[in-house]
Parts: sequence; C-alpha cells; structure tokens
Amino acid sequence: MGPVQGVIILKVAVIGAGGQLGSDLVKVFEDVVPLSHEDIEVTDPSSCEVLRKIAPDVVINTAAFHRTDDCEDQPKKAFGVNALGALNVAKVCSSIGAINVYISTDYVFSGTSGHYYEEDPVRPINVYGSSKLAGEVLTRAYSPKHYILRVSSLFGAAGVSGKGGNFVETMIRNVNKEEGLKVVDDVIMSPTYTLDAAEATKAILEKGLRFDTYHVVNYGSCSWFEFAQTIFQLLGRSPSLQPIDSSRYPTRVTRPADSSFSIYRLREANIFMRPWKDALQAYLEEKGYIQERME
Repeated sequence: MGPVQGVIILKVAVIGAGGQLGSDLVKVFEDVVPLSHEDIEVTDPSSCEVLRKIAPDVVINTAAFHRTDDCEDQPKKAFGVNALGALNVAKVCSSIGAINVYISTDYVFSGTSGHYYEEDPVRPINVYGSSKLAGEVLTRAYSPKHYILRVSSLFGAAGVSGKGGNFVETMIRNVNKEEGLKVVDDVIMSPTYTLDAAEATKAILEKGLRFDTYHVVNYGSCSWFEFAQTIFQLLGRSPSLQPIDSSRYPTRVTRPADSSFSIYRLREANIFMRPWKDALQAYLEEKGYIQERME
C-alpha cells in the first residue's frame, strides 16, 4: 500500500501506556489517550471496543507477553496476547478506519546471520518470537492501514514490569557485587532507547510513510558484554566484568545468536536513529546517573 501523504495525526491511543516504550510514546504525542491494562484487555474483543468510543486516528499497540522464558511454559497466554490480541485490535482499527501500529520484535528472526533487513525471511526459534510473528501476520491480514515496527533490546526510563527494570538498571544495581558480573559475549543485538523509538514512530506517522514493516532501533549493534562495558565506561566505573559464553547461562528458551537490524528503510525516509552508545549516554543522563554533556 502506498504512502499517506500529508497525514495529520489528531488523536493517538497507546495500548500499554505504562510500559517502557508506551510511556515514552505518551510523552512524544500531543493528543494522546494512554490505555493501561486496566483500560483495555487486548485478548477480550469486547474490551477492545473501548477504541471505538475513543475514535483515535492512530492506535499504537505495545501490549505484549514478553517474558521469554515464561512464554515457553505458557504458549497459550503468549499467543493469546501477542497474536489474538493483535487480531482483536486490528479488527477494531479496520472498522473505525484508524491506522494500526503493531510493535513487534527482533525475535521473529532465527539469529543465524544478523544485520537483518525488513524483507529478510523470518524464522522464529522460540514461542515468544513465534507469537509475535503471528501477530504481524494477523495485523497485515486484518488491518489494511498498518505499520509493523520491530524493536530490539529496549531500555527506557519506565523500566519493564516483571523484569526488574531493564538490562542497564540490572547492571547498575549489581555494580558492587563481590563476585563480579558475568555477561554473555556471544549474543548480538541492536540496543534501543525507547525515547528514540517513540520519536521515530512519530516521524513515521507524520511523514506518512507507506504502510509496511520498519526496523526501529538505534544504529549499530553489540554483544551484551560490550553493552555492559559501555554502561560502566560512561558511568566512570570499573567493576569486575567477565565475558562468558551463553552456554554457561542456561535458560528455558533458545535465543537468537545475532538478531541485529539494518535500519535502511528509516534512513531512506530521512529518519535517523543515533548510534546506540549516544542513546545510552542520553538514557543515563535522563535517569540522572551522569550529568548532561555540555556542547
């Protein structure tokens, strides 16, 4: 489907407004209706009818069951929220003529190659990735006016419910551990500051880009170990930090070894995501861990 030239965004409904990305989306839009889990349950079609009453121009669906280990144990819940929830939202968006923005994930890829483009073949290797891919398929099928935005390794001021904050906060919280910190060095991803992702989402809508799939991450990629190193470098700290192989950190779920993204579609549209190190600096400034750099 072609671009929506000269689109004017009047009202935006954000599902999952209390989450890391959702809270920053609420910040960047002017006329916004924040919807928490108490306001809308995406797995319940009748609950999604609240969108009809709001009558937004855009619905941004950040709702997700994203605890990857738990998804393996509760596939029914994972598909209920991430796939059927997406279907319920898509149906209402279609019926009221709203643009539907579905937030997806790097986990739709297998992780065997990295630097994935939007058109690369998808092949999830765990329940979470499979459920989000199903959400993508259903969004495309039932919501003609849609954007599918894939994000990765999010860190934002609000933190993640059920995960104890985010990776940055976990590293900072454990900086003084006597036994030091062990961080996997063989898993590559594209770290993403949620405020930057929110601004890019706004730009996609305001520019009226064609309805399609877009990778929305900060520029570049790194291992979790390199990410941890950079956190402490920016903080001026030097904790004991040891790189380890992911095989020494067993989990119930298989994760992609390299799920890093290309963001060429955004760059072609003159939407530029700053390098992840600069984004991390901005996050640490936002949280008050370091002072803002003077130009």
